[in-house]
Amino acid sequence: MRTAGGAVTWRAGPGPEMARLLEKLPAGRALEFLHKVVDGICGRAYPRYQDYGSVWSLSEWMEVLEETMVYFKTAVGKNMSDEEAAQQIIELNSDCQEAITKCLKGRKEEIRNALVENVHAISSAQLQDFDWQLKLALSSDKISMLQMPLLNLDLDVRENGEIKPVSIEMNKEELQNLINALEAANKVTVTDLIFCS
Repeated sequence: MRTAGGAVTWRAGPGPEMARLLEKLPAGRALEFLHKVVDGICGRAYPRYQDYGSVWSLSEWMEVLEETMVYFKTAVGKNMSDEEAAQQIIELNSDCQEAITKCLKGRKEEIRNALVENVHAISSAQLQDFDWQLKLALSSDKISMLQMPLLNLDLDVRENGEIKPVSIEMNKEELQNLINALEAANKVTVTDLIFCS
């Protein structure tokens, strides 16, 4: 993760520093480390610094762990092809490239499932069905509300295995606010799918 002018941006792939750090691992331990990182992404134990303290300093450890997690989450979350994923790690030596590719191919579906579960965990409620009707207000305590179109939105929401009906009446402005909120939530969900931990 890098900050530019206060904004958070994600690098597309490991940079030269990342390549140097990963290449510090003895050849036989790279695949083990990568699988432990994927274990952490999937909700199990991440690799421990104590096991790699002889390889990296604490700051190097934090960087290599973060960058490796971001690589796997991005490659799977963006549904990169094998070629695209390989292109992101082109700066690494062939042993590291081979270990990362092997780990990614073998555990791609597991990573995808973990990312999806993390996004679903945001809310246990799910929309099952909806219906809507457009009505015209013929009576109101405010003259400005007369002849105003209103939307009745009926939602069937499943929460904890139980379907609950929810009815909402909205004017044009409220409907636009709902649409904007849903679009914003969709953007957050897509981002979380890619970068959730």
